[in-house]
Amino acid sequence: MFSILSNTIYRRLFVAQVLSLLGTGLTTVALALLAFRLAGAEAGAVLGTALAIKMIAYVGIAPIAGAIAASVPRRSLLVALDVVRAALIALFPFVTEIWQIYALVFAFQACSAAFTPTFQATIPDILPDERDYTRALSLSRLAYDTEALVSPALAAALLGIMTYSNLFFGTVIGFLASAALVLSVSLPTARTATPEGSIFARISWGMNIYLSTPRLRGLLVVNMAVAAVGAYVIVNSVVLVRTVLGGDDAMLALLMAAYGIGSMAVAFTLPRLLEHYPQERSWMIGAAAILGLGLLLSLFARTFGSLMLVWAVLGAANALALTPGGRLLRRSSSEADRPALFAAQFSLSHACWLVTYPLAGWLGARVGLDVSAVVMALLSAAAVVVALTVWPRRDPAALAHTHDILTHKHAHTHDELHLPTTDGERHVHGVVTHTHIFVIDAHHPVWPNTSR
Repeated sequence: MFSILSNTIYRRLFVAQVLSLLGTGLTTVALALLAFRLAGAEAGAVLGTALAIKMIAYVGIAPIAGAIAASVPRRSLLVALDVVRAALIALFPFVTEIWQIYALVFAFQACSAAFTPTFQATIPDILPDERDYTRALSLSRLAYDTEALVSPALAAALLGIMTYSNLFFGTVIGFLASAALVLSVSLPTARTATPEGSIFARISWGMNIYLSTPRLRGLLVVNMAVAAVGAYVIVNSVVLVRTVLGGDDAMLALLMAAYGIGSMAVAFTLPRLLEHYPQERSWMIGAAAILGLGLLLSLFARTFGSLMLVWAVLGAANALALTPGGRLLRRSSSEADRPALFAAQFSLSHACWLVTYPLAGWLGARVGLDVSAVVMALLSAAAVVVALTVWPRRDPAALAHTHDILTHKHAHTHDELHLPTTDGERHVHGVVTHTHIFVIDAHHPVWPNTSR
């Protein structure tokens, strides 16, 4: 898995990602302490509102950013967003009102909603070989899990020698270092494939590709299964430890560490699994099913050891359900459309969390943890059933299809299979039937009927 770090461009981008993640982790701790200073006992409500604002920014901004990213040099965009995020974080130590927290959180997460999918869409172009890209996905998963374990410990160590406000400045340094690393490499120039029509058509292009592709509709409902169980784990773990087990903060940290270790174990083994058994559908839907079953098992895990074991299984299933998704996005898009498609995935997946976060929390608080676990497990199971329905078992990359007459005038590259005649400024494509690797794009706006 680590062999791909020999690629200089990817290595520098990966280090930039790690620095950004560590900075974000430190900010999470510092923000909690800032909220407590301003709101006292109501700090939980402040953080809950900030989390909702984060998700709203992700869902609303990502598609717009995806449309912009297709026409802006990637390196310039990524560097600018890192610098702006650093500037926004630098303002947090001077916050004196709760509304200022909300405003800064929205602005910061809006930048992240533009940065993350653009960054993710760049990696397949740097690593065109699918084996290398799979290793990169696993390494990225490992980075996220390591950050979840390291950031709280690092924050605790730093708080022993400095005030929490200084954690924000540590984050600023991380983002500026990330910007410098991105600036030090040359990134591939994305070809623009903007469709004709209004600004709304350009913004919704990635969503159209996503929702028109059967395997990606399957990915979306797998994301819902993951969000249903993941929201329960994130929202209710502290309540389980404190009220059911009578534990303390150290027990909560160990429980979440077990979840992260399970995920890391999959990150290490997934490249080899997919190399020998490259059936993403089976792995991802199977893992989603394990998530629901595992959450139901937690109803019977009333010792700390047994709950840690269940959480480790849930962490492993979470990584197995999510990590191969990047391969599906890469396979389902042309290079030019990739930023828009990754932005759509970013937006839609976080829309799932926007639903499940409050649902898991409200159910746990109002009707009890057991009922919350059952409902979220059933939601996950329902998503599995839908995934089995909408994601065809037979899902070849190359499909036979027929083109009707198509006339258009937008600028894009034609391959040898779709050479047009010309009518002034417009391109005219005649009727043709052929077979090739199929993705939704300007020439293929509708998925072919493969049932015939």
